[in-house]
Amino acid sequence: MSEISALFRKRIGLSEDEPISFESLGMVLEKTATSLPFENGCIIGRNTSGITKDYLREKMLVKQEGGLCYELNSLFYFFLIESGFQAVLTRGVVFKPAAQQFLTIGRTHVTILLTHQGQTYVIDTGFGGNLPLQPVPLTGEIISSRNGQFRIKQMPSEYGDYVLEMKLAYKDTDWRIGYAFDSKEPVMDVSEFDEIQEIIANHAESPFNQTPLLTRFTNTGTITLTDTSFTQWVDGSMSKEQIDSERFKELRRQHFGISE
Repeated sequence: MSEISALFRKRIGLSEDEPISFESLGMVLEKTATSLPFENGCIIGRNTSGITKDYLREKMLVKQEGGLCYELNSLFYFFLIESGFQAVLTRGVVFKPAAQQFLTIGRTHVTILLTHQGQTYVIDTGFGGNLPLQPVPLTGEIISSRNGQFRIKQMPSEYGDYVLEMKLAYKDTDWRIGYAFDSKEPVMDVSEFDEIQEIIANHAESPFNQTPLLTRFTNTGTITLTDTSFTQWVDGSMSKEQIDSERFKELRRQHFGISE
């Protein structure tokens, strides 16, 4: 077993001898969502490095940090490949519901396309609190998980040829677009994501370079931490606490295992 596979299994609480099949990917995605937070600490702290396999291993499996989509999905991609799956990474553009338009900073979302028995599925571990928690087929079939309903719709545009749509549990009454992606332009090397990281870190319209953001799933919902608030969803009920900088550090350490 490779070092990434062994360390990844340890990080998410999966035994080294447990076989991974397509049918068990939902369980693996659940464990990943509760173990690896979506967080922008390196962007806020101006402490970024070039995206490589070794960097991802060190950051999230050795230092026990989380990451953004290009880090989380790249790491999961390597785990899938080393577990014998056929997968590629691809880029996409996130839809901004408030403005009813796609982000204008470019193709800064990264997702995974996995092929199993001739069918292609979206796998995503890097979309914050919007994770499907299951493989979502490109056929348009609706997939349900505890986080809601998800489907892929063919929608050719300047942003790609498909969109991920979702109805989040307890939050959405209608389908909405999560992001568009291109199934025909696989990423050949994760170093391509240096460009994404540069945009995320420095673009004036980047949603991740202004204030800290950490979110992950729990067994009963999600938790989200910023420098001013701590939001918990528990069995469909939401509570929100206004916080100061000291409370932020305390909650970051307590719920996300990050001290700096």
